[in-house]
Formats: sequence, C-alpha cells, structure tokens
Amino acid sequence: MEKKEIRIGLIGCGFMGRTHSNGYKRIPNFFPDLQYTPVMKAVCSRTEETVKAFAQQWGYESYETDWKALIARDDIDAVDICVPNNMHKEIAIAAAEAGKMVLCEKPLSRNLEEGKQMVEAVRKAGVKNTIWYNYRRLPAVTLAKQIIESGKLGKIFHYRSNFLQDWTINENLPQGGRAFWRMDANAAGSGVTGDLLAHCIDLAMWLNGGIEDVSSVTEIFVKQRKHEDTGHLEEVKIDDACIFHCHFANGSLGLFESTRYARGHKALFTFEINGEHGSLKWDLHDLNRLEYFNNTDDSNVKGWRSIHVTDGDQPYMDKWWVPGLSIGYEHSFVHQAADFFKSLESGEDCHPTFADALQTQRVCEAVIDSAKDRQWKDTQVEWKNQ
Repeated sequence: MEKKEIRIGLIGCGFMGRTHSNGYKRIPNFFPDLQYTPVMKAVCSRTEETVKAFAQQWGYESYETDWKALIARDDIDAVDICVPNNMHKEIAIAAAEAGKMVLCEKPLSRNLEEGKQMVEAVRKAGVKNTIWYNYRRLPAVTLAKQIIESGKLGKIFHYRSNFLQDWTINENLPQGGRAFWRMDANAAGSGVTGDLLAHCIDLAMWLNGGIEDVSSVTEIFVKQRKHEDTGHLEEVKIDDACIFHCHFANGSLGLFESTRYARGHKALFTFEINGEHGSLKWDLHDLNRLEYFNNTDDSNVKGWRSIHVTDGDQPYMDKWWVPGLSIGYEHSFVHQAADFFKSLESGEDCHPTFADALQTQRVCEAVIDSAKDRQWKDTQVEWKNQ
C-alpha cells in the first residue's frame, strides 16, 4: 500500500517538542498499517543554534527561526504548536487560515476568549485539529473508559483526582523567561489550573461526562518574584495551588486538587471513580496498572484487583511487546499521533478537538472565577459524547 505523506512543521523545540517528535518517529515502526505517515519536514524556534541542533537530533529535514515563514511554506501540511500558551492563538489561527492541519499542545489557550477564536478559525477553515491531552492514550486509562462505558460500575457517585508537584517551593525562583514562563500569567494564563488541573478536567469529562458547576479555592504562596525578563520584583498572578469540587451532569460529585507545593511529589497524577457496582483508580506513577473493585464478586474473593495492562487484547498493547512488558509516558504521544493519522483515513475527528478542549477551558476559567469571588460558578458546558 502506497503511503500518503503528511509533512509536519513543528513550532517549539522544548520538552513538548521532544515528546511530539518522538511520537512521529515511532509511527512507521509500530503502526505500519496506517495509510498516512508523518514526514518531519521542518522545525522552528527563535534561536538558530538551538533549532539547528534539534533538527539534526530528531531528523527534521530543515529548520526555520520565524514561525510565520514555516506556516507560509508549501511543503508543510500540518503545524504542531509546542510553544508557551500566549502564542497558541496567533499561530493556530494563522495556520488554519493557511489551510494547514493544526495540532496544539494543551491547554488550548490562556483564556476562554482566545479559545473561542481558535475554535472559530479551524471551523471556518475546515481543517483537521487536535489538542495533545496525551493521558487519554495511556492503555490503562483507555481501558478505564471501556469499563465505564460497559456499565460495569453502574450509577456513578464520585470522581476525584489530583495532580501534585513540588518544583516551585523556592521563594528565589524567578517568573517569566524561557525557563519559567509557566510562572508568568502573561505567558501561561494561569498556574496549576491550566497546567495541571486541565489534564485532570479533560480526563474527568472524557470518562465521566460534563461538569455543570464548580466551587474553588486557589492560593499564591509567594506573592512577589523577580521577573526573568525585566529583572524587577513583580506581583505573582498565577495560582500555586487549587482545590475545587463540582457537580457532574450525571449526578455524581467531583473533587479535584492540584499544587506545586506538595513536597516529595514530582508528578503525582491520580483519579478514582466510584459507582454503584464497582470502582476504578489509576496512578501515573504506576501507569500500566488499573485498580478495579467489582462488588458482584463472591464475598470470599471480593477486593481490589490490580490489572496489569500489557496484554494484546487491551488498548494499544497489540502494537508493542509481549504480555507482561510495560510501556511508558512517551507512548501516550505515539498513540495520539497514530490516532490523528488514523482519523485522516476514517474522516472522523481526532479527539480532543479544539472544540472539545474549549469545554475544558470553560471549566478552568470557572474555577479561577470561583476562587476570586468565592461563589459557585456555572461552567455552561454543552457536553456531547466524544
């Protein structure tokens, strides 16, 4: 079968640029039956020395130092955005208007208004689009969705999730600049809400349906930090920690926590869902395992079971090794890239689309607004199955 090439133009060569590039490189090896295949055509970053080295390391055929020049090229079919959040809107809209497919790192945007403009741009242009909420593509998480959709848990009562880190527990840490843009509200939009809780919210709505309203608390533990660009001591406007609870459309309750001030945690990401007939829980630190409790089991053997998600009849695992051998974090990006190319064959959307991610952005904004005035906020999420 003759392959149809999709020529990728990657903008940004930091951490996410590496994960996406690795995803593209593995497609021909592990998803050889796909009709479409990626060609790593060009990568773009502002510093020529950096982007040239990245292109050589990851196998891009060429490089640019101006993202507008990359989008203008006739030999680019899809633009992949891996830059700080404040650049998402302008690049995504320009790429869509140029008729390019658009893949964008999460979150969709800094705020709801920017997100709306991005959704309108891809709709108007009629271009394929997706957001890299990669944790959906871990086999154990996908298996959790299959179990939930099977009805085995029955009516859902509770969903809880957290995402804990500790890397900002340092009052001398600066904000802004290339290394610490996530600490700068102008670049990031929000702190842990957009960076970490967005992952929790996306998974929650994918697994458990829409969120109707939220009540939240946020905290900034260090009120002023030196800005890396200006050298001045400036007010910190991003949230260091956030806790919120919510009502889901299916009647269940949700509880969410995220912080960068949980000493001892580098990336503790978990969820648990409790239903009438059973429960599920998952932990990123043991990402190949899904914990499952089935209340219909005989009483003498009833208890939590640990499912090692490595068998060929479990999601995605037929593409990899033999049963019992694990895969890792990076494979979630391989799977999302593969699903995107598969969607080109089927003509279906590759979820989450920009429109899907706008739902997550609505919830994030409601969380921030609720913390400001200490009131419940309606998320106004128009939920549809994905």
